[in-house]
Amino acid sequence: MKDETTENTLNIELSEKIASLPQKPGVYLYKNAKGKVIYVGKAIKLRNRVRSYFNNTKKRDAKTTVLIQNIRDLEFITTDSEAEALILEDTLIKKNKPKYNVLLRDDKSFPYVRVTKEDYPRVFQTRTVVKDGSTYYGPFTDVGHLKSLLKVTRKILKIRSCDLKLTSENVKENKFKVCLDYHIKKCGGPCEDLVSREEYNSNIQFAKQILSGKTRELERELEKMMIEYSEQMEFEKAAEMRNRLENLRIFTSKQKIVSPDMKDRDVFGLARIEELACVLILKIRDGKLIGKRHYLIQGSHEQTDSAIMGRSMERWYLESDFIPDEIYLAEEPDEIEYLTSYLAEQKGKNVHIHLPKIGDKKKLTDMASTNAKFIIMEHNLALEKREQVVPRAVLSLQRDLRLNKPPRTIECFDNSHLQGSELVSSMVHFADGKPKKSQYRKFKNKEVLRNDDFAAMREAVRRRYSRLKKDISEFETQTKLAKKEGSPPPDPSLQPKYPDLLIIDGGKGQLSSAYIVIKELGIEDQIVVIGLAKKLEEVFFPGESEPHIMPKTSSSLRLIQQVRDEAHRFAITYHRQLRSKRTFKTELTDIPGIGKATSNKLLDMFGSVKNIKEKSEAELKTAIGSVAAKKVFSYFKEQTDNEKPTATSNAVDKGSTT
Repeated sequence: MKDETTENTLNIELSEKIASLPQKPGVYLYKNAKGKVIYVGKAIKLRNRVRSYFNNTKKRDAKTTVLIQNIRDLEFITTDSEAEALILEDTLIKKNKPKYNVLLRDDKSFPYVRVTKEDYPRVFQTRTVVKDGSTYYGPFTDVGHLKSLLKVTRKILKIRSCDLKLTSENVKENKFKVCLDYHIKKCGGPCEDLVSREEYNSNIQFAKQILSGKTRELERELEKMMIEYSEQMEFEKAAEMRNRLENLRIFTSKQKIVSPDMKDRDVFGLARIEELACVLILKIRDGKLIGKRHYLIQGSHEQTDSAIMGRSMERWYLESDFIPDEIYLAEEPDEIEYLTSYLAEQKGKNVHIHLPKIGDKKKLTDMASTNAKFIIMEHNLALEKREQVVPRAVLSLQRDLRLNKPPRTIECFDNSHLQGSELVSSMVHFADGKPKKSQYRKFKNKEVLRNDDFAAMREAVRRRYSRLKKDISEFETQTKLAKKEGSPPPDPSLQPKYPDLLIIDGGKGQLSSAYIVIKELGIEDQIVVIGLAKKLEEVFFPGESEPHIMPKTSSSLRLIQQVRDEAHRFAITYHRQLRSKRTFKTELTDIPGIGKATSNKLLDMFGSVKNIKEKSEAELKTAIGSVAAKKVFSYFKEQTDNEKPTATSNAVDKGSTT
C-alpha cells in the first residue's frame, strides 16, 4: 500500500512538472527512482514532446514501454533553436550514458590531421583534439591512406614538418636556419623567409583542399598557374606547377570513382547481426571515395533501425569537418527535422537527403550496408580469436603452477613506506600477460598508521575485493532486472570479474595476511592466490609450508617477476608523489600567510626550498613582494636560529665527552 501511495505522489509531481513545461525547443532528461538519468531527448516544443510519452492511446514499442515504467522525475533545459537542442542532447548523452538511449562507440580511436593556427601553420597527424583554433580533418579510418595523403601534400606544397615556433618577428630576426628538408626540396624554407608568409599560407589553403578531398578545384588552380607562369616566361615556376599537378593527378588516380557526376555526398549503410548493429558512412568527394567511418551499437535488439540511423547521423555531423550537398540513407532516421535544420544552418543552404529505392543511388547504400555487415563479422571474429588465443607465457604459467585454467588476468599487490611514514599499497592488473593500466589501483592506508606490512596488505586486499565483490553483485542484479523488465541488458564487455591469479609480493607472512581477507570475503574459490618471496624467487601457496620451485629460465617465472616489478614500481611512484607533496606542504605552505600560489612563485624563481632558505629578504622581495618576503625570511631565520647550539649546550657536550 505504501509503495502505491509513493508512486501516486511521484506521478502527481511528474504531472505538475509536465504541465509547467514551456512550449520551447530544448532537451529533457528522464530519471529513475534513484535519480539516475535513464534517457535524454530533444524537442521542438518540450511540453508537447514529453506529454506524448504518457499518451495512453499511442502505440509504443517494448523499449519505450519499459522506459515509461521507470520514469520517476524529469529535468529540462531550454535552447534558442532546434540545432542547439541537437548539440546539447549529444553532449548530455556522452556525459550520462543513459540506459535507454542509442549508445554508439567506435571500434578504435581514429587519427585526425591537424592544421595549426600559427603564422606559418603546421600539418600533422594526431589522435588528440585540442580546442586552440586549429582546424581538424578526419577522422581517418585507413592510416595507410592518411600517411600517403600527408606525404603527397608535403611533396606538392612543400609544407614544413618541424615544430619550430615560427612567427613573423622570429623570421625577420633570423633566429632559425633551414634544415635538411629544404635542401632535399621537401620544404620551402619559411624559417629563413625563403618563401613569403603569404605564399606559404596560400599553400596551406591548397593543403586544406586536398585534406577535404576537393582535389578537382585544386587541379584547375594549379593548371591555371602553370599557364600564367609560362606566358610570363617564368619557366622554372611553370615547371614546378606542372610537377605539382602531375603528383596530384597520380595520387587522385588511385582513388576509387563511385559517382561519375563528381558530386560531394555521404552514404549511410546499416547492418545487424544478432544484438550487434553497425552504421557505416562512405565519404565521397568529387565523385571519389576518400574514406569511411563506422559506429557499433551493442545490445541493439531493442532499438529501431530509424533510431540507430538518426543517432548515428547526429553524432557524425556534430563531429565531421565537412557537410556535403547530398546524403544517401539506407533507412529513414528518427526526428529528421532536427537534422535538416542543423545541417542547413551549418551548410548555409539546404542539404538534400535521399532514401534511394532503385538505380545507382541504391547501389551505393547497398555497398555501405554490405561493408557494415563485414565490419560486424570482423568484430565478432576478433572477439572469438581473442578468447581462443592465449599467450605462451600464460600457458606456461598455468602448467608450472598446475592451475585449472590459464591465468589470463593477474593482479599483484605491493606495499611501500619510508620508516613507517606515508604507508601506501599498489595493485597492478595484467591481461594476457600485458599490463592494463586502466585497471591499476593505488591505496593510501587509512586504518594502518604504523610500520606494519601485514596489516597494510590486509587493508589493501580488503578494500579492493570487497569493492569488486559489490560491483559484481550489482552487475548481476542489473542483468536479472533487465531480463525481468524486457529492457536492454548491461554491456557484457563491461562485466566486472575476479582475476584468475592474485600475486602477493612477499613471503609466507604477507601471503597469509592477504589470504585471511580472501577467506573472510568468501571468494577463496574464485581466485588462486600465491606469494612470491623476494630472495630466492620462490612461490608459496596458502597453507603449504614448502615453496613451489619454478624453472629459473622459464617464461612463466619471468612473467611473475614482470608483474611483481611493475607493482613495486607503481607503489614506489605513488609513495614518492605523497612524500613530495608532504615536503612541499611542510616547508612552504605551513608558513603563516603563504599560500600555494606564492610558494609556486618562489619555486619558479629559485628552484628549490633549499635555495629559498639561503636568499636574503631583498632577493625574496623581487619574487613575491615585501610583505610575503618578510614572512618567509623571518620563518626560515627563526628556524635556523633554533637549530644553532648554545654555548651552554656546547660546554655540556664537551664535558660529557671528557
